[in-house]
Amino acid sequence: MAYSRQRDFMFCNLCGTMLCMSSTKYAECPLCKSRRKVKDISGREIRYTVSAEDIRRELNIEPFVKLDGIITEESEAQNAKTKGRCDRCEEDTWLYYYTRQLRSADEGQTIFYECTKCGHKWSQNT
Repeated sequence: MAYSRQRDFMFCNLCGTMLCMSSTKYAECPLCKSRRKVKDISGREIRYTVSAEDIRRELNIEPFVKLDGIITEESEAQNAKTKGRCDRCEEDTWLYYYTRQLRSADEGQTIFYECTKCGHKWSQNT
């Protein structure tokens, strides 16, 4: 089959309705009854690429992962705690932390820390 760059060969030239194969010789528009020869259509194909993002955008569905970098109150409540040393207040204290895979999958993750005492935030690539 030949790939057709002209993607409108299956649609009516007059009204844009999709043609129906009414006989072995002609494709007919069900709306305005115009005809096109089957030999002009046969042997062609149309290829479309549709991604999951295209479908979500078309249906107004939120993406599974938000990459806007905004930390909401919900995610702050879910942060884990560990004992560590803050660079700013230089004390051993509790630190909130969470991890994200920001680089490619074969590289380490990034750990984001926040001091519970002074609020200082920093990140560490592992």
